[in-house]
Amino acid sequence: MKQKYDVTAIGELLIDFTMNGTSEQGNPVFEANPGGAPCNVLAILKKYGKEAAFIGKVGDDQFGKMLKATLEEVGIDTEGLLMDRDTHTTLAFVHTAPDGDRSFSFYRKPGADMMLTKDEINYELIDRADIVHFGTVSMTDEPSREATKAAVLYGKEHGKLISFDPNLRPPLWKSLDEARAEIAWGLEQADIVKIADNEIEFMTGEKAMDRAIDKLRAMYPVKLLLVTLGRDGSVAVYKDEKVFVPGFIQENTIETTGAGDTFGGSVLAYMTEHDIDALTKEQLKEMLTLANAGASLITTRKGALRVMPEKEEILALASKEI
Repeated sequence: MKQKYDVTAIGELLIDFTMNGTSEQGNPVFEANPGGAPCNVLAILKKYGKEAAFIGKVGDDQFGKMLKATLEEVGIDTEGLLMDRDTHTTLAFVHTAPDGDRSFSFYRKPGADMMLTKDEINYELIDRADIVHFGTVSMTDEPSREATKAAVLYGKEHGKLISFDPNLRPPLWKSLDEARAEIAWGLEQADIVKIADNEIEFMTGEKAMDRAIDKLRAMYPVKLLLVTLGRDGSVAVYKDEKVFVPGFIQENTIETTGAGDTFGGSVLAYMTEHDIDALTKEQLKEMLTLANAGASLITTRKGALRVMPEKEEILALASKEI
């Protein structure tokens, strides 16, 4: 019998070069961390003991081979990962501000992750999954945009739960209008949406969070909407419930890379064990507390994919609130 998956994700897999001090000459030193939001989500799912598969493309180069080996190391199925001989693996340089927030410089014109075609998708990995997860970095350019949409629509047609993270990265888009249109497409497809406070403002034009949430829900039929508020915490909006849980503040936060992905993956892990049509207010609070705890822990580490917190660490921190 073939392996079943809790979540199959499609999208980008790349190298995040994160700042790691300065050299003796005073030059910034960058560390090559495996990254890419969809695989960060899958990596934390593995920590929860879930089964995960990835669909995407990397270059047939040193970094691509490193990324494939890393996925195998953390237990993510790489059957759907292709190696492109003609295009290099995408690189992202993450510049961290003193408060831990980030900005990005991408080397991706093109990058191998953009070159996945819909004919190259291993649709069997979707057949064998309960949830299909995606974001918009794979929707900035063709042919990966068409491939991502084909995978999502195939999942919907076959009764899979659809999970979406807008993951807005303005430097990657030709225009913000195009970004808004593609995020709107994702919101129209999704059952579960994890969206950051700046992204919901971007999509609704509303600065007041309650008004932004109400406007987004009126526009899109999302079953479970999760809004992350950075260090302030998060909100779950479900049917007539709107639940807020404050964040866990870490004194030793280094950077926020992967925090949203850890949050989102924790939510998906929770949803593999609960019925999306029958969630209670208490369950929403428990889910947010676990997700906030996981997101908080990852901010104390450099990188994300390889250094996700253990389930026991998350439960220990979350137990202070649950």
